[in-house]
Amino acid sequence: MPDERRARLLALYLPQFHPIPENDTWWEPGFTEWTNVSRAQPLYASHLQPHLPGELGFYDLRVPEVREAQAALAQAHGIEGFCYWHYWFAGRRLLERPFADVLRTQAPDFPFCLAWANQTWSGIWHGCPGRVLIEQTYPGEDDHRAHFAALLPAFADRRYVRVDGRPLFFVYRPAQLPEPQRFAALWRDLAMQHGLGDLFLVGQHEADWDPIANGFDARVPLEMRKMRPPDTSSMLTRAARRLRRAVRPRPADEGPAVFEYATVFEEAYQRRLAPHEFPLVVSNWDNTPRCGRLGSVLANGTPDAFAAYLRRAIAQVSDRPLDRRLVMIRSWNEWGEGNYLEPDQEFGRGYLEAIQEVLEE
Repeated sequence: MPDERRARLLALYLPQFHPIPENDTWWEPGFTEWTNVSRAQPLYASHLQPHLPGELGFYDLRVPEVREAQAALAQAHGIEGFCYWHYWFAGRRLLERPFADVLRTQAPDFPFCLAWANQTWSGIWHGCPGRVLIEQTYPGEDDHRAHFAALLPAFADRRYVRVDGRPLFFVYRPAQLPEPQRFAALWRDLAMQHGLGDLFLVGQHEADWDPIANGFDARVPLEMRKMRPPDTSSMLTRAARRLRRAVRPRPADEGPAVFEYATVFEEAYQRRLAPHEFPLVVSNWDNTPRCGRLGSVLANGTPDAFAAYLRRAIAQVSDRPLDRRLVMIRSWNEWGEGNYLEPDQEFGRGYLEAIQEVLEE
């Protein structure tokens, strides 16, 4: 019987919901993403904060029953797998415990892949833009080899998401790699040596970045990436910069920059994607729990609004072979950015039910 799935939905997954020594030192003992979420306050009249979790509660990702419950919810509503954010700083790994447990215990029995968040950690999201917590560096080939070796058990796992039989690996900022072509060629060679076949490498960048020329297989367009605080305008999406003319951001001492959800992403879903592009759909956005008045908010983001963009994203890949009908969703559980699919106290399972409804149409 042919596979009748309309699309392959992968949800980016944040492993921040458990304490680590580094966060204890940088912020306070016991700090997790829930620390910011639970302290959030409304910053203007119609501002909905805090966004609080629903049936899963303030969970700890070290608990296996939590991971099982997340996977069961995702699978029941049509998500194919989680794309776990992965952190590698010249051999140093952070927030690795939840995924390491998934790999070690072989549970939950739910597909996954990895996304390398290859950026420096700073205090910009917590009101300390000049504070560097840990710097992302690229020491060279030996480090790339060590990095691959650390991930080899994941790539070889039967649950690992593949495209045309090739393990999918996502790089958040491929242009920051000093020599992306050499990185890609080395990892492809190592994959062949270890019997994996080739890799399927995806990077996130603006449309003028050619993944093929840089050794990658595909890209997720940058104009569909997350919003940024108004004091870092060079990192705002092009759509958001254009929208400034229509929706004037508040000064930093008055409150966050507010944008209309339905307008920010409009252009992104009107154009035809190149064959080596995959769409990314943002469920909602409000990073004021992290950034306070320096944050950005997408107003009027709801499950219905999200469903409209998911529907259009799926249409952008509908004429492709099933293996390449990939749609990335940001995110499964970025609660500090108001960017999640998990049940909350406002909409319940609304975002998950929206996915299920779109897929069953």
